[in-house]
Amino acid sequence: MKKSWKKAGLGLLVAGAALGVVGCGNSKDKAKTEVDDKVLEVTVDKGYIKYLNEIKGSFEKDNGVKVKLNERDMFEQLDALALDGPAGKAPDVMMSAYDRLGPLGQQGHIAEVKLGNEADYNETDKKQVTVDGKFFGEPAIIETLIMYYNKDLVKDVPVTFDDLEKLSKDPKFNFEAEKGKNVGFLAKWTDFYSAYGLLAGYGGYVFGDNGTDPSDVGLNSKGAVEGIEYANEWFQNIWPKGMQDVKSAGDFIDDQFINGKAGAIINGPWAANGYKEADVNYGVAKIPTLKNGKEYQAFGGGKAWVMSNYSKRKEIGQKFIDFVTNSENQEKLFEITNEVPANNKAREKAASSDDAITKAVVDQYENADPMPNIPEMGEVWAGGENLMFDAASGKQTAQEAADAAVKVIDDAIAQKYTK
Repeated sequence: MKKSWKKAGLGLLVAGAALGVVGCGNSKDKAKTEVDDKVLEVTVDKGYIKYLNEIKGSFEKDNGVKVKLNERDMFEQLDALALDGPAGKAPDVMMSAYDRLGPLGQQGHIAEVKLGNEADYNETDKKQVTVDGKFFGEPAIIETLIMYYNKDLVKDVPVTFDDLEKLSKDPKFNFEAEKGKNVGFLAKWTDFYSAYGLLAGYGGYVFGDNGTDPSDVGLNSKGAVEGIEYANEWFQNIWPKGMQDVKSAGDFIDDQFINGKAGAIINGPWAANGYKEADVNYGVAKIPTLKNGKEYQAFGGGKAWVMSNYSKRKEIGQKFIDFVTNSENQEKLFEITNEVPANNKAREKAASSDDAITKAVVDQYENADPMPNIPEMGEVWAGGENLMFDAASGKQTAQEAADAAVKVIDDAIAQKYTK
């Protein structure tokens, strides 16, 4: 087209001929646009390519569209959306972790959507994809922490923290390198993500108003401090010093569990393959009930299907995310990826299978606390980094450590988000 318009500038006669070329060019461009409108671009992690290839055929046939699959790391794609979108390089549909929906939605990078399978979601599922009262994705996958235990070392599955305390008094779990220390039960409580379920179970919370009010940070509330104090009993009186190491505590826990030293641990479903490859004879279950009789309220996370707000194919994109989240295709997701579906009908069916990890995740998710998905949540990870360590190390009291962490969070939010 550029060449045609240049020719038009050479003279009236040439212009007439050139305009004829332009007309042809427009016709071709229009045809190309029509073809492009029949192509829906979908970008996902490598692990979902097989799944989508198996199900997309019927969608293509029913909607007269071709689904073009692109393979790219989810977080890499989400981070690139702000530049890829305006440049016309972004896919129409992709996946997003629940906690990324807030920033992406408020910044205008992902589109508001409808829940085509709304009847198949519970309130927790809906909350995961809600930002400012709008839905910015359709729930696809759920995740949360669970308990692993060594079947060769633990006879009865622990169901309360009293049971876990009994393990910590069993001499077969004594830590040889440090006298008086025990590894019967281990949890990476120096990590805020792992520790939150304990704090929430005692009454702590991240933000007020169901995770939407960043002016009310509840990590130094009476309940949160009580949870920190309980954790301190483990750090100071039971666990080896290595459990206080913010960076390597996770590796220490894995090493103890894989080598048959630890009886029970808290970790996510993503750790299962590593334990399986190490030939650990493990079982899984929901995390035991806390000392106060309340449930361990670990963060509930997962992934949603989202649409780029820059997409020119939002109508067919909406149909596609409704398609991949219906119960039949969510069952197929579980069958191929072994990830727990968000669709409640599919989730129920998955939980009734003989997959113990799936059942444990589903059971634990019933008590999960949806991770706040507002942008201010980003400041909580940094602020909460030393929350448990400063108390566990004895540098500060539980209240002092909690107050200091909340101050860091409040200051960061005030600096970055106050208008």
